[in-house]
Amino acid sequence: MKLGLGLYKHMLTRENFRFARQAGATHIVAHLVDYFKGGAHNSRDNQPTGTEQGWGLAGDPEHLWTLEELIELRRSIEAEGLKLEAIENFDPAHWHDVLLDGPKRCQQLENVKTIIRRLGQAGIPIMGYNFSIAGVAGRITGPFARGGAMSVGVDGPLDTPMPNGMVWNMVYDPKAPCGKVPAIRQDELWRRLDSFLKEVLPVAEEAGVKLALHPDDPPLPTMRGQPRLVYQPHLYQRVLDLNPSRCNALEFCLGSIAEMTEGDIYEAVEQYSRQGKLAYVHFRNVAGKVPSYRETFVDDGDIDMPRVLRVLKRNGFDGVLIPDHTPQMTCEAPWHAGMAYAMGYVRGAMQAMECET
Repeated sequence: MKLGLGLYKHMLTRENFRFARQAGATHIVAHLVDYFKGGAHNSRDNQPTGTEQGWGLAGDPEHLWTLEELIELRRSIEAEGLKLEAIENFDPAHWHDVLLDGPKRCQQLENVKTIIRRLGQAGIPIMGYNFSIAGVAGRITGPFARGGAMSVGVDGPLDTPMPNGMVWNMVYDPKAPCGKVPAIRQDELWRRLDSFLKEVLPVAEEAGVKLALHPDDPPLPTMRGQPRLVYQPHLYQRVLDLNPSRCNALEFCLGSIAEMTEGDIYEAVEQYSRQGKLAYVHFRNVAGKVPSYRETFVDDGDIDMPRVLRVLKRNGFDGVLIPDHTPQMTCEAPWHAGMAYAMGYVRGAMQAMECET
């Protein structure tokens, strides 16, 4: 197993690459979507939470990430002694009608295929994604973690319908006509995912890029009136069974799975790691389950994290673990301190496990 760090778009700097290396990371998971653009939200040094109007504005629909940009990012990361393991999340501007089954669906499927081909050409092996209409919504911020550290959580579902021009909790069309995004049935959302995988996975196989699906967060059966896909652990198996491609993989978020109301977190880790389907792991901890939970420090939640590591080790997982996000610590650099604490814990736990074996 390898230790990595996830960095938002504005954090993709030499200083943060060096921070990652100093904290023991060997790999980076990079976000190229700017979740903080043009919205009413929390500090850019924290994770995005937003309001009912979403996180902010999606990117430029006419500008796909170029091969040159991806190669330059990989090289700048490698220059600091790290490897670029994955890009996390497509920009809603590039694929909103794939999610919504809208008039630009065919064109935007080609966008996705182009991005995947470029990742392969740039030597980036994984594309993480979240096939969700409502996205990550309804979270709140407060001094929820140990010692009053700032963290996020959920208190009940957010089922206010989304306005037109919004998908995945971001606004892709600020000039959209008034009205709400029509709700769909859950079987229709599964149909859209199935169709997406059939179109895109052959391209991913040719490019040598794994597509890694994140579970729903918050893992509720509906969000903003829209259905969800993977809101219980067993539903991940349905995703895998849709398509046997070696590139149909999982962006395995321990926090999201622990928040689910059914199943057992350790059985889920066992089931999916044994199949060799974990592309990379979000290694974070939580207390509670939907509809009310809080994110905690990595050593202070409901999950026995060393137990998870032992299951992953036993099943031969050799991918990257990242502390997806973590509470912020009370100091002049809250995000960096929180991440350094999380990474130090994970690195120590990994070393202790190696000593055991």
